[in-house]
Amino acid sequence: MNTPLMNNDNPRILILGGSGFIGSSLCEQLTQHYGGRARITVPTRRLRHAQEVQGLPGLTVIAADVFDAPSLQRLVADADVVVNLIAILQGNDAAFERAHVELPRRLVAAGGGVGKTRLIHVSALGAAVDSPPSRYLRSKAAGEAVLTAAPGLALTLLRPSVVFGEHDKFINLFAKLQGVFPVMPLAGASVKFQPVWVEDVAAALLRCIDDRNTVGQVYEIAGPQVLTLRQIVRLAGEISGHARPILPLPGPLAWAQAVAMELAPGEPLMSRDNLASMKVPNVAGGVLPGLAALGITPQSISAVVPAYLAGGQGCARLDAWRSKAGR
Repeated sequence: MNTPLMNNDNPRILILGGSGFIGSSLCEQLTQHYGGRARITVPTRRLRHAQEVQGLPGLTVIAADVFDAPSLQRLVADADVVVNLIAILQGNDAAFERAHVELPRRLVAAGGGVGKTRLIHVSALGAAVDSPPSRYLRSKAAGEAVLTAAPGLALTLLRPSVVFGEHDKFINLFAKLQGVFPVMPLAGASVKFQPVWVEDVAAALLRCIDDRNTVGQVYEIAGPQVLTLRQIVRLAGEISGHARPILPLPGPLAWAQAVAMELAPGEPLMSRDNLASMKVPNVAGGVLPGLAALGITPQSISAVVPAYLAGGQGCARLDAWRSKAGR
């Protein structure tokens, strides 16, 4: 039986990164779950970035810089539970340090009274101080260390595998690329992933918010299938209707491809740090609790992706899959 978050049914929930990919799904599920009774706050530096969640019952979008200490302190002081979803996949050392280590440090400082506010922090599978060749995974581990070292902090950690969903930059990207190119050159083709549906990640966050028994726990959030990147790319091509031959790239060529992509204008499709992250299998270890411990049966790529890649796209197409997942 769940231990309620509060003595009342009107929690004040602060979601950092609430306008992002996972955050948008979480906001939808929270407003459905609480029926507008919760007071949900989503800060964003630019209001236009949060258009997808604006107007949800009980949710307020405010203009704020969460890296500004006084602003963050005010936001945290007015919350019963804080969910931190802020993360970057690419950047230099300073950028990773700021997003993944400095922000957790500021959250601890902003918390003031120890134990007053709960914190649910989303990290990543493979995060470990001694393992990663990548700055992303090292910085994620360093951020975890900051939070776990804070005395008395009511902390719950989630470590998801790669997340897929209707608006992802993963399955959709590989589907689009195969719609353009006759052959798919692929770095890290043999790397293993355990992809997890964004709605399952959001459901896990909701359970953690709603159940105080999750305090002190670390959850590995992964889907039901372990797939190589090559298998995932093939699925994306087949489901979208334009599968292409996949050409695995050896190490030096993969490295050269990543360098070339970094030099191209705009956000790179692949960086050398992304490539380094792939040296660590993105698979749950089976020792820590996962979605089953939260009462969630994860959905697979093959069960969900056809709803948004194979003709007739749209959020309404996901309703049947949400029902199937028990939400």
